[in-house]
Amino acid sequence: MTTETRREGIDLVLTRHYAAPPEALWKAWTTPELLVRWFAPDPVRVPEAVIEPHPGGRFQVTMLLPDGSEISSPGCVLLAEENRRLIFTDALDPGFRPGAEPFMTAEISFEPEDGGTRYTAKVLHHGAEACDRHEQMGFHEGWAAVAEQLAKIVER
Repeated sequence: MTTETRREGIDLVLTRHYAAPPEALWKAWTTPELLVRWFAPDPVRVPEAVIEPHPGGRFQVTMLLPDGSEISSPGCVLLAEENRRLIFTDALDPGFRPGAEPFMTAEISFEPEDGGTRYTAKVLHHGAEACDRHEQMGFHEGWAAVAEQLAKIVER
């Protein structure tokens, strides 16, 4: 299955069709035990994830890089429409408290299509510089790799 990534102004977008129902993708995104299995591209590991899928809830993922360093990204769930859409941001901490270093907001949507799901991950940035930086960090390659890993979880 083809995964498409593209830039739309100051946003980065990934789309893909999965041979799985929206419920399977929602579960993979909102169940920490599943999310840690696919959320970061190999060889990066995710030793911890906390997802509280309700407005104001916590969305925090810790990634362990091959050199042993950790990246933790605390954030806040803005919208959680079960099996349909999840929006979270690092601009806010849980409970809608202002975040220390805002970088992005992600809108993840799951649309029933052709017996499966049209999956769209749209990552919003506050300006071109942040979007450029996210591309240079490897958005296109990394999110495409993660989409493949997610397929192994949801398309069983």
